[in-house]
Amino acid sequence: PTYRALVVTASNRASAGVYADKGGPLIAEGLTALGFTVDGPQVVPDGDPVEAALRAGVAAGYDVIVTTGGTGISPTDATPEATRRVLDHEIPGIPEAIRAEGLAKVPTAALSRGLAGVASRTLIVNLPGSTGGVRDGLAVLARLLVHAVDQLRGGDHPDRGARAEHRDLAGDADRRRDRPAPDKDARPAGVA
Repeated sequence: PTYRALVVTASNRASAGVYADKGGPLIAEGLTALGFTVDGPQVVPDGDPVEAALRAGVAAGYDVIVTTGGTGISPTDATPEATRRVLDHEIPGIPEAIRAEGLAKVPTAALSRGLAGVASRTLIVNLPGSTGGVRDGLAVLARLLVHAVDQLRGGDHPDRGARAEHRDLAGDADRRRDRPAPDKDARPAGVA
C-alpha cells in the first residue's frame, strides 16, 4: 500500500527566512525511508497557521502529518494547542515514548509538550524543533507508524503468531509477578 505523509515545520523565524529549517527535511527523509510518499516540509509561523496547515492536511487525506517545532515552553510555542484543536482523540503513548527516547540523552526532552492523536483518519504527531528531538521522534515512529496507519485504515491486528508470542510474554510476566518477593535480608548461600 501507498502511505502519504505531510511534514509541517512550525517556526516564526524559519518561516521569515531568518534561518533554514533543518528538522522538516530530516523528518521528510526519515518518512521516505519508511516507505511514505512525503509532501513538505511546509514551513509556517507558530500558532494559528499550524492549525490551518493541519486542517488542510487532514482534509487532503494524508495518512500521517508530522510537525516539528513549537512544542517547548517559550511564549511563542503553540503547536500542541493548535494540534489539540484539530484532534478527535489523543494518543498519549506516542509522545510519552518520544520523550522517554530523548530523556535517555538529554534532560531537556522533559520540556517537550508535543501531542499525538487522530483527526478523522489522519495520525498527527508533534516532534520537537531540535534535530536531536526529531531523531528521537523518528526512532519511535519507525517502530509503530506503519502499524498505526494500517489500523486507521481499518486493518486488523497482527497475525495470530504475533498475538500468541505477546501472550507468552505476558504469561511470563504474570508468572514472575506471582512469585514471592525475594527476602531482602537473606544472604547468598555460604555467606555468614
